This record gives sequence, C-alpha cells and structure tokens, in this order.
Amino acid sequence: MARAVQKITLSPSCDIPFNKLVLSQSNVRRVKAGVSIEELAEDIARRGLLQGLSVRPVVDQAGAETGMFEIPAGGRRYGALELLVKQKRLAKTAPVPCIVRNSGIAEEDSLAENVQRAPLHPLDQFRAFLALREKGQSEEEIAAAFFVSVNVVKQRLKLASVSPALLDVYAEDGMTLDQLMAFTVSGDHERQEQVFERLKASYDRQPYAIRRMLIEGAVRAADKRVQFIGMDAYVVAGGPVLRDLFQGDDGGWLQDVALVDQMVAEKLKVESEAIAAEGWKWIEVAPDFAYGHAFGLRQLRGETVALTAEEEATRDALQAELDRLSDEYQDSDELPDEVDERLSELETAIEGFENRPVLFDTSEITRAGAFVSIAADGHLRVERGYVRPEDELPAEAEPLSVEDSDADGAMAASYDGYDTIITAETATDPEEDEGLSPISDRLMTELTSHRTLGLRQALGERPDVAFVAALHVLTLKTFYHYGSDSCLELDLKSVSFSAQAPGLNDSASAEAIRARHESWAKALPKDSTDLWNTLQEWDSDSRSGLFAHVVSLSVNAVHEAWNRRPRAFAHADYLAQAVDLDMVAAGWKPTVDNFLGRVTKARILQAVAAAKGQRAADRIEHLKKGDMAAEAQTLLADTGWLPEPLRTADRSASNVESTVTNESVDAVEQSTAIDGETAMAEGEPFAEDEMADDAPHAVAAE
Repeated sequence: MARAVQKITLSPSCDIPFNKLVLSQSNVRRVKAGVSIEELAEDIARRGLLQGLSVRPVVDQAGAETGMFEIPAGGRRYGALELLVKQKRLAKTAPVPCIVRNSGIAEEDSLAENVQRAPLHPLDQFRAFLALREKGQSEEEIAAAFFVSVNVVKQRLKLASVSPALLDVYAEDGMTLDQLMAFTVSGDHERQEQVFERLKASYDRQPYAIRRMLIEGAVRAADKRVQFIGMDAYVVAGGPVLRDLFQGDDGGWLQDVALVDQMVAEKLKVESEAIAAEGWKWIEVAPDFAYGHAFGLRQLRGETVALTAEEEATRDALQAELDRLSDEYQDSDELPDEVDERLSELETAIEGFENRPVLFDTSEITRAGAFVSIAADGHLRVERGYVRPEDELPAEAEPLSVEDSDADGAMAASYDGYDTIITAETATDPEEDEGLSPISDRLMTELTSHRTLGLRQALGERPDVAFVAALHVLTLKTFYHYGSDSCLELDLKSVSFSAQAPGLNDSASAEAIRARHESWAKALPKDSTDLWNTLQEWDSDSRSGLFAHVVSLSVNAVHEAWNRRPRAFAHADYLAQAVDLDMVAAGWKPTVDNFLGRVTKARILQAVAAAKGQRAADRIEHLKKGDMAAEAQTLLADTGWLPEPLRTADRSASNVESTVTNESVDAVEQSTAIDGETAMAEGEPFAEDEMADDAPHAVAAE
C-alpha cells in the first residue's frame, strides 16, 4: 500500500498595523546596496507595496506573544514604510501585508529570502523599458518612475534595439554585456549580424574591435569637413549617423562618406564662386591644401579697410565692458555662467573688429589668384592675392636714364644718383678727346670692385648696420620677392616639403607660423622701396623679431632618402636644444595615421612599454596590427611620448623620468580596468556601473 505524501503547510498571511512591527536583529543584510530608502519609499507611494514582509511574533521571557512582530527579512521595505509614516503620507496604523513565521530560525529566513531571489536578467529589463516606451510612456516618464537618469533609459532602449538574433545570443550568455553595448553603435541589424559573423572567425572579440568594425570607413563628427557642412544639414540630406551612448564619441560618425564629400564639394563651389566674383584671375579650391602650397608665389599687399567712427565707438565700448568684467572677476575662482558667456561674446566681437577686410588694387587682382579651402576648425579659409611667377609684370629696366647716344653706339646714363657717366664698352677703346667722355664698363667694374671691398670692410666694423642689411634683403625675398633691390647676395629658401604628413597644414605649428607671418606682413610697408627706411626706424626688438621669423622659414631638417645631410641633421639637434623645442607642446600626438599604423608591431609595443609600462604592452601584444595601433593610440594619448626623431635631447631625459615615476600608478589603474573586463567576460552578474558610471540601479527591488 502506497504511503501518503505529507502535504506542505504554508505560513499564514495577514495584515498587521505598521505600529506593531519592529526590526529584528536577525536580519542578515548589513551592507546597503541597491536603490536608496528614499527611492524605495517613493516607489511604494506610487505603486503600493508589491512584496509583503516576513515577520515573527515577539515573545516575552515567559514565551508568551506580546502582540508585536519583528522583521528578519524585509528591513529595507520597513525602512521605506517608516519614512512614509514620518512624512505623514502613511498612517501609523496602516495595515501591512505580512507572512507570519513561527518555525525555523530567523536568520535562515533572512538569508533565504535574499539568496533565493533571482536577479532580473539585464535583457528582461531592457525589453521591459521598451515595452513601456511602446505603450506610450516617454523616456522622461520612465526615468522618473524608476529613479534613473534619462540617459540610462536611452541606453536601455538602445540595447533593446539591437538585432533580435544578437539579443538571443546575449540571453544565452553567448556574448558579454560590453560586447552588446558595442553593437549599439550601428542601428543596422544586417550590419550588426555581419560583424558578429566576422567575430566568430576572429580570436579578438573585444568591444573596441566590434566598434571599429561597425564604424569602418565612417567620418568622425569632429572632422573639419563635417564642421564645415554642419551635422544638421547632413542629417536633413538623409545621411545616417552612428552614435555610441556608452562611450564618448565626439558627436558620432557620419556613415555616408560619399554624401559628405558631395556636400563639401557643393558648398566649396558656392563659396568659391563668390570669391571669383571679386575678379581674381584664378581660384584653386580644395578641402585641404598641402603645407607650403603658396611657396614661390608673391602675395599682394592690400589696404586694410579702416574702422568708421561708429565702429570705433562700438569697439571701444566693448573693450571697456570687457576690461570692467575682467577686473571685477579677476580674483574669482569660478566665473558665473552668464559672465563667462558674456566675456566670450565680447572677445569674439572685438576680434571681429580686429580682422578687417583687405582691399586690393583692381589691376593687381586681374593677375593674381586665391586659394579656397577649409580651416582646421571647419570655417572657410580664403587666401587672397597670390601672384604666380608667370603672371608677374616684365622686369623693369635698370634705373638708368638715357642722356645721350653717340655715333659709336655709346649710351650715357646717371648711376645711382651720382653724376658719373657710364657707357657700354665698344670693341675698341674710345679715342681721346678733350671733352667729357663716358666711363667704360671695364673701368666702372674696376672702380666698383674697390668700392665693394670698401663696403665689406666698413660693414664688418658695424654689426648693427650689417644686421639691418641682412634683415632687409631677407625680408625683401620673403615678403616682396624683390631680392634685386639689395646689393647683398644672401639667399633664403623656404622649403616645400616633398612628402606631406597627415594634417600638416592644419597643425598647431602651421597655424602659428601663418598667423605670425600675416602679422609681420601687416606691419611692413606696401612698397619695397620704403622697407629700408622702415627697418631703420624700428627698435631693436622689432627688428630681432622679424629677423627670427624670416630666418625660421629657411629651416630644413626634413629627412629625404635621396638627400643625405648628416651634419645638417646634427645642427638641427643643436638648434632644437637651443630653442628648447617641445613637440608635445607643439601639439603632436602619436596616432594611427601619423605613426602607429605605419610602423611594426614591435615598435608599437616598445612605445607603449616606454610610456605606460611593460604590463600595458603585454596586454595588447596578442592583437592584430590595426587593433594594436588603435589601442596604443588611446594608451599614449596623454603621456607625452614621442618617437625618437621628434625628441629634444634634454627634454627626453625629463620625459623618461616622468614616465617612470607614473608607471606604477598607471599599471595599477590598467590592472583594475582589465580585471573588470575579465570579470564581465567570465559572466559576472549584471552591474549598473558597467553601463553608466553615474547611473543608479534601474529597477527598485523591494
């Protein structure tokens, strides 16, 4: 005969007034975790108590029940109810749903309730948010209901929008949460699935590798072409944008590169047509020009349009307001937002008055041209007034005025203001006569040879005049291209680079040189014949500054395989030390384009080890070349590391010392980050920190 199975008896449930409940010392939860008591209280006020309390009768020393009940499990819910009572939003005697336990151990009840409760799978949370959104709740309403930021809600909805096929893989623990986050960069399900298939054949499945595959070929929003056409215009034209809600993306990536190039070309064409309407002989248009594209061309010297009386008054008023605000807040640690904004507005407005338009002579415009391109900040760059050598006017005749011509073909002329007469030498010496005869070329050569030696000796005794003379001829060749206006045979070569490094024309150094050159050009006289007197009138500091600028344009420390110059490169090293050259301060950073993607893996690892320590290099050693270069770019971004050709001897030693000092700290930080990634890859429970650093838990778990 079969034995009857004893049926389980469940603990009874009842409503107990709140003022009859007390916390138990048997509650195993000691560490605060999850949403705060305040947030849980607000959730209960909105939805009511979704889960009852587990309680036990309180007995006296004789074992008799006192009518009070203690709570070994549900202390956070009790704390939230207590807060609502203190806020007078809940009556002290309000009935609370409870499960009354009489048997077993109180600590066991508390432990079981917390351990046996299965956490919600992140995917279920994502889909729940999506369901609420589809039922009409806005992102703001969902955020308010679950006490999270709107950005957290957007992140959850973005995760829920990934290809269903990939969500199924994630649900079966076929990928990590970090990997799923990476797939949200693209909203194209087909593209997501293609990348996932590529991952199956790859040993490198890190999130950054997924992102790189998804944005392959896209244009960064920070690209100057995008700044030029405007992101909004691109979107209106139907261009898709890839965004990353989980990492900084600098505005995202524009996926339709062909559309970007088309919009850039169209806008440049419109802008160039307006420039061409000014009457220039030629216009060259490109998104970017190589550095030194104007070398060998003479730039016209126009007249800057003067400010009107009204404009001067406006500028003075703006400057006065700027000075007043600057003085008022000079000791403030932090400026109020409205003051900071106003100071920026004033500086921009004043700068507009400083950058005045330049007017050129009509006859000069018809034989000169302009370059139209995009500046590094995305604004239109117009370089007007460049004359090509073939468009220059024919060279003027020597300044010799014809005085007479005799039967022998001799031509008399005045010589540099003197009354001396010179003549072209004939085949035979001229016959003697008693009148004033011209000086022959031969004799003139001999006489001026003596004068040249005299000038050399005298000039060698006058360093001050020699400096001005050298500055004069070099300035002529730099700003006027009229070297023949000087008797000094000094030459200055402005090197045009045979190989253009990426971004060279938009580099910080190029921008600084361009601005300095334009500043000196404005200070110099328009006519080359006035240059000598102008330089004589300038003080020594002005002359020295101009001299330094002009000489700097002749520096050529460019390595060229066909042109071996070891002594010149050695001198470049001395020069770098003399001027304390700092290429880090000059804005150079190692990137995939300018260095890391163009050297061997061994050099990449050597660079990372030198800047961040050997442990950091070991962590990326297994990566493929492209991924290794991209990861190295991130690691080296703010380290100040430079490849050997860019280092200055004295600075290199200090940089190495600084790197060694910080290496141990970097190693600890990197170890922590890697350990976190490893934990996620090994299937650690879902943690909110892994999605948004500042986001609280998404669901109020009672």
